[in-house]
Amino acid sequence: MATAPDGLRDRAAGALMGAWIGDGLGLGPHWYYDLAELRRDYGPWISGYTNPKPGRYHDGMKAGQLSQAGFILKLTVRSLVERGDYDQTDFCRRMDEELFPLLNGQPVSGPGNYTSQSIREAWRRRVEQGLPWGQTAGHADTTEAIERILAIAVRYATQPARLAAAVSTNAALTQGDDVVLSLTVAYGAVLALLVQGHRLAPSISETLMHQVKDGVLPFHAVTRDGLQAPRPGDPDPPRAGRFASPDALLSPGYMAAAAADPDICIEPAWKVSLVYGMPCAIYHMLPAAYYLAARFHDDFESAVLHAVNGGGQNQVRAILTGALVGAQVGLSGIPRRFIDGLEEGEELRALAVRLAGQVTVV
Repeated sequence: MATAPDGLRDRAAGALMGAWIGDGLGLGPHWYYDLAELRRDYGPWISGYTNPKPGRYHDGMKAGQLSQAGFILKLTVRSLVERGDYDQTDFCRRMDEELFPLLNGQPVSGPGNYTSQSIREAWRRRVEQGLPWGQTAGHADTTEAIERILAIAVRYATQPARLAAAVSTNAALTQGDDVVLSLTVAYGAVLALLVQGHRLAPSISETLMHQVKDGVLPFHAVTRDGLQAPRPGDPDPPRAGRFASPDALLSPGYMAAAAADPDICIEPAWKVSLVYGMPCAIYHMLPAAYYLAARFHDDFESAVLHAVNGGGQNQVRAILTGALVGAQVGLSGIPRRFIDGLEEGEELRALAVRLAGQVTVV
């Protein structure tokens, strides 16, 4: 294996910084489902980091700080950097020692002053019930695993089989639903292609389906190229893995096609939250992130700000969009003000560059 070229490392670091920036941007205006209330509190357009309002989510935090999602992403990146590879034992140890002692099982607790459903459930099973890792997953239908496995996807961006295996096993620590796991692995596979230099375009799903046909991605498919029907006598292909359907890999291509279609108009773009849904579930978040990342593939600022200004679960929308667009524009294409505005901006940037330096070309 050889060291990745500069452009690939720039895109890898851009994906990580994009996620942290999205997290920080969403901290203040997080979870406003009444858009009139959001505009009243933050004005007609949120253009940067903001303080949470008293009595709302993340109360007591300051503009430019990270939520618990950003904290866990940082923990994941540090594990990858210091171990050189994905080491699940090390990751779990860090969760036990660095995160769980800060929690009490309640929503308003821990780093960021809010703990998500999946992490609360893992804490209860691990700390209160004394269960081993591997018996800690809950049934939340959210993106909480994606918010950390995106670092694993960056690390193995050029090794899709290793990516799928590591992402699957890490995500399964907190997510027990196979559909959620399949969508999580699919997001990681998309992010990896963007780090490699692909664009989030309609053709990306065809590229992903080729990886399924080659037995690299763990999805089952019986169709031929172009989703054509199987022919009489075609054998049922061997399973490459656990997921019964490849549909999670098809969504990004459709979202990209919608973004490019002149007859489909979502204006302003932040209204994508109304089209695909404002709540937290993974099936609301991913389509909106894919759409914004395809529409603003070369404009990081527009992508993350439209993600935030759409309200609802805008923090996750901005994290996922920020990673996807950061991977397309690279660290060098992210406006400096977004890095400078983060409380740990230089530390996070250095950490992103370190992990990007570990990406190899097979």
